[in-house]
Amino acid sequence: QVQLVESGGGLVQAGGSLRLSCAASGRTFSVYAMGWFHQAPGKEREFVAAINWSGSRTDYADSVKGRFTISRDNAKNTVYLQMNSLKPEDTALYYCAARRSLNYAYGQDEYDYWGQGTQVTVSS
Repeated sequence: QVQLVESGGGLVQAGGSLRLSCAASGRTFSVYAMGWFHQAPGKEREFVAAINWSGSRTDYADSVKGRFTISRDNAKNTVYLQMNSLKPEDTALYYCAARRSLNYAYGQDEYDYWGQGTQVTVSS
């Protein structure tokens, strides 16, 4: 069992930055691939970024490539999402997810544990 707690969301102006954190409980964090998803009002939850167990491989949605960076610190049981050059369309509830696999996936159904989410609001 893994419990995930996100933090770092907030209100920011367009062009600004935020760093989201996701702290995981448990001693086996390093064997989980991790992902970030977001859900805007009235829309489906969508893939944002993912990282494999060691941090050696990452991938991003086209909409955030070059602006967002996912990373992890297995010693701290934490995964991060650095978000730069934020746009109003990035406004959403951001979720952290853990997958019982060394490698990540893109579909939300392939993740086993979810956090409660942290709100990101980008004003124009």
